[in-house]
Amino acid sequence: MKEFIIRALSGLFYVLLLIISLKYQTALSILLLVFGVICLGEFKKLIQLKSYIPYIIFAILFFVFGYWQLVINSNKGLDEATQILMVISIFVELFLIKDLFSENSIPLFVSKRFILTTFYISSAFIFLNLIANYHKTYNPNILLGSFILIWVNDSFAYLIGKNFGKQKLFEKISPKKTVEGFLGGLFFSCLASYFIATFTNTLSFTTWLILSIIISVFGTLGDLIESKFKRQAKVKDSGVIMPGHGGLLDRLDSVIFAAPFIYLFLRITQYVS
Repeated sequence: MKEFIIRALSGLFYVLLLIISLKYQTALSILLLVFGVICLGEFKKLIQLKSYIPYIIFAILFFVFGYWQLVINSNKGLDEATQILMVISIFVELFLIKDLFSENSIPLFVSKRFILTTFYISSAFIFLNLIANYHKTYNPNILLGSFILIWVNDSFAYLIGKNFGKQKLFEKISPKKTVEGFLGGLFFSCLASYFIATFTNTLSFTTWLILSIIISVFGTLGDLIESKFKRQAKVKDSGVIMPGHGGLLDRLDSVIFAAPFIYLFLRITQYVS
């Protein structure tokens, strides 16, 4: 019971911190910067990378993409640079999916470790910041809706998997995950997308519905990939910063992996409409 209370309070603090920071653009940027540094630190331990270069790369990328106009004195080139970052990040994550299904362990040669810290972890926080500034105006409801879909998916995947799950989804990596849990999380995420579309007045229901599928699928893959990294490192959690939950990376692994795909879909809808 004590462990449950600690876990609940820790999770509530994390959710409240995120929701409160969403009200102010500067506060969200600072929070994403801090979260990014913490997740980088936890991930570096998982892949046994002792260099401080990933922190420098993250800081440069975060401030350049976050404050491009102040740094370059113009918005010229921002769209092209963002698209290049997005394409590279998506390709890196597609290779991680390939490694998840085809390799006994994820290859971690030196150059790949730097590629992962840059285009898997660091770029995710840049895209989260860009999602909140969709259409070049600060609109935190889109980012909040994405987090809500992640939370709904994770919660119902756990509840349905625990009570009704029989067929294992990826037993070698995450023995507790089941096909029934995944489908349950996906169903309730799709259901939640209707209410998000109705009450946030941001995107159409169809757009949120497709986003819920993207977030459920790639969020689950992100969770599995982080689990594989932890299994390779022979640790249960990525860190200890969140009592009862483990590390911050354990809580953000789904949205980190889904972020480039969310941003890609938003870009596509922007050009189609």
